[in-house]
Amino acid sequence: MKRNLSLLLIFFTFLSFSQTKVLSWNIENFGKSKSDIHLNYIAKTISSYDIVAIQEVVAGNGGAQSVAKLASLLNQKGNNWDYRISDPTSSSSYKTERYAFIWKTHKAKLKNRPWLEKKFSVEIDREPYFATFEINKKTITLVNFHAITQKKQPETEIKYFKFLPNQYPDFNLVFLGDFNCPEKHTVFNPLKKMGYASVLKNQKTTLKHKCKNGICLASEFDNIFYKTTNLKVSNSGIIKFYEDFDSLQNARKVSDHIPIWFEFSLN
Repeated sequence: MKRNLSLLLIFFTFLSFSQTKVLSWNIENFGKSKSDIHLNYIAKTISSYDIVAIQEVVAGNGGAQSVAKLASLLNQKGNNWDYRISDPTSSSSYKTERYAFIWKTHKAKLKNRPWLEKKFSVEIDREPYFATFEINKKTITLVNFHAITQKKQPETEIKYFKFLPNQYPDFNLVFLGDFNCPEKHTVFNPLKKMGYASVLKNQKTTLKHKCKNGICLASEFDNIFYKTTNLKVSNSGIIKFYEDFDSLQNARKVSDHIPIWFEFSLN
């Protein structure tokens, strides 16, 4: 009996270690506007994940410093974390920003230097930020992205993503972030035809200004797209962090988007 329990424990320990949890979060205006209380709350919210992709890091006004401070807070919670911050995006016609990746060093190892993809920087205002991680001797390349707003037609940018898998044929690309566009939009069809699937379906991820009839979420903007032959997804979801606050107004001081996540193993 004891031997069976030990084997079961070993199995679940191995299963847990072989799984990786990735979280993506558009943290609105992430910079000096976030107080120490906000940063501590964000650190607590994301601390159980292995790799975190952040969008909307402020290009100025302490964006990079806030990411560094967040990583420092995470390091106080029992695991070692590392981070990288992109240069400001090259947008001249829209709002320039930075991206960030933060990860547990015992779960993932950064391979090479992350980069802002310049190939379509004219066509895409905030060009995506690529980072390749080694996980259990296999690699995955996360493509961190924040599209232009829905009014500006984000599909005019997203349509260029169909060229990236062929541009990087040796990379296991996972697209994640704020697309300002629902996954059912036809602009994602070329990726779907290549074998990509979205982690979330019919899932709203932005906060309303006020809850109405118990409904607090507004739009299906954030998602994660992965190639089904390369990853085995075991779980996914959202974090309704706003439920920790007495009003949406106070929750929106943290962000107007909720975190999304998925758990997977590499094939």
